[in-house]
Amino acid sequence: MITYNKLYEKLYSYENLLFAYKKAKKGKPKKIYVVNFEKNLEKNLLNLQEDLIKKNYYPSNMNRFIVRDPKTRTIHSSIFRDRIVHHAIINILGPIYQHIFIYDSFASQKGKGSHLAVERFEYFINKVSNGKVIKNNISKNQIRGYCLKADFRKYFDSIDHKVLIKIFEKKIRDKDFIDLITKILSNFETYEGTGMPLGNYTSQFFANVYLNELDYYVKHILNVKYYIRYVDDFVILHKNRNVLEYYLKHIKYFLPCLKIKLHPEKTEIHALRNGVCFLGYRIFYNFKLLKKRNLRYFYYKINLAIKDYNSDILSKERFEGKINGWFGYAKFADTFNLRREIIDYINKNIASNKEKILIA
Repeated sequence: MITYNKLYEKLYSYENLLFAYKKAKKGKPKKIYVVNFEKNLEKNLLNLQEDLIKKNYYPSNMNRFIVRDPKTRTIHSSIFRDRIVHHAIINILGPIYQHIFIYDSFASQKGKGSHLAVERFEYFINKVSNGKVIKNNISKNQIRGYCLKADFRKYFDSIDHKVLIKIFEKKIRDKDFIDLITKILSNFETYEGTGMPLGNYTSQFFANVYLNELDYYVKHILNVKYYIRYVDDFVILHKNRNVLEYYLKHIKYFLPCLKIKLHPEKTEIHALRNGVCFLGYRIFYNFKLLKKRNLRYFYYKINLAIKDYNSDILSKERFEGKINGWFGYAKFADTFNLRREIIDYINKNIASNKEKILIA
């Protein structure tokens, strides 16, 4: 196994910290905390570098807030200086683990994402079913085959710090680098020695490293062919339901070594003929729809936007930007008629003195 040392020196190099600053700044150049940091950029980066060299760096307390998207989530936001350190860490670890992650892990990786995961899922449906329909079918979508769909109970809250550090130590033989990761982890706990905050850049990456252990078990020990993972959601497809039950039993045996558990209400085996909900879509053999909950949430958000547009709080450009953002997601499903209905709904509800929306 290839291992890596002397990574800490690369992490605190001025070049890496400057690169990390640019990544942390991306999309937020006018935020007051970015503007203030940039006023004395070189001095601030050199001070951060000195703290890292002398091992005097400690992350600050995070801000906590609630978002609904549509799930209710508690998000923690680090100060800008700490975000630079997070990016500096991933700048070093990213290239190392990019070659280790399995092909069918799709979250928080360059060139991956939810849409590619959905496309891969559709490809697997075709491979498993081979287009063969069940007996007494009423449509060509009633194909053979099954899908084990699962996620984890309070995944980010349950990640064990010691287990994660041991996973890192398999590849990283640099005590100073491991000590820095430990400081980042210790800055947040849901229970003693467990938990990572939603919202931190490092949390997304560390979560992938943690479940990469499961990925290898599923792919190389159980020899599962049709497996996809996106953060803490995973699916396995097979033509035989009994095989999926066998996989599920052995995954449950494996998970105690990671000290995490499957969510009992969200771990089920579904017949492909009924469609499978995955990453916001209900996916059938020949088409896919939006989940009803996501559609209800969009109507809730669009009604708020209509109110702000009618009250001149939102400009037409910003209003259309909000609609376009959601349509970019909706267009990935079979929603042409739905999108026309939404535009009609919007135009009927905006004030008579406002310009109509013409988005297709």
